[in-house]
Amino acid sequence: MTQECAALYVVPTPLGNLADLTRRAEEILRSVPWVAAEDTRHSGPLLKQLGARARTLPAHQHNENEAAARIVEKLQAGESVALISDAGTPGISDPGARIVAAVREAGGRVVPLPGPCAATTALSASGLLDEHFLFYGFLPAKSGQRRQALEALSDIPAALVFYEAPHRVLDTVADLASVFGQRTLVIGRELTKLFETIHSLPLPEALDWLKADPNRQRGEFVLMLSGASGEADSGEGERVLKLLLADGLPTKQAAKLAASITGASKNALYDLALSLKG
Repeated sequence: MTQECAALYVVPTPLGNLADLTRRAEEILRSVPWVAAEDTRHSGPLLKQLGARARTLPAHQHNENEAAARIVEKLQAGESVALISDAGTPGISDPGARIVAAVREAGGRVVPLPGPCAATTALSASGLLDEHFLFYGFLPAKSGQRRQALEALSDIPAALVFYEAPHRVLDTVADLASVFGQRTLVIGRELTKLFETIHSLPLPEALDWLKADPNRQRGEFVLMLSGASGEADSGEGERVLKLLLADGLPTKQAAKLAASITGASKNALYDLALSLKG
């Protein structure tokens, strides 16, 4: 292999079902001399099953800069590298973006392969009717920061897609219900695996549904929320806002509560409240 054709191949790996690995991905993993893996112990069985003889080097979130430098050296020496994460597409809420940026900055060739991604896999089966979606990934772990991040997203007229870990899913769904009120939540869990679940329900009912069966709280989650425009009723929002203002609630609090109850735009209701107060 010459230096000119060496490349960094961004290779998606299965979310759980090994049959989802593409033929092209198999060919790349078998042919490259190096595989940069998020967890070499996790990826070892996959490479062994494929008969890949590539040497591995770690490329996780704590060593991305060092891994990027090593990968650039390999490419400049004419050796191709395949970049993989534990599951799904590298760089999508997984390590890889800094490595790709470093290779591009060094003038290296980056070749992306299509393949598994939990966000789009779940969204395709969600049934949400929003024409657009915003992929957020993982929310902050601390509740205060998480709620602040959610409030900043409350007026976006697009489906919102989040990843969440099992030990935080109850707290996150509780915060979603508190911030967004009446919307539709679709819960994707253990995608492509034996106990795959894709369940749609009104957001206020989601926490009780998860608590009803501890098994529903296991696995890796994709949480998909209908957008602000999908269920918002500006007329109902105005009606509720006027009732809250008449009860003496402060402008900001009334707008926030009316938005949570009706799904209408919080910012629009706040502007309306200011105009109503003159």
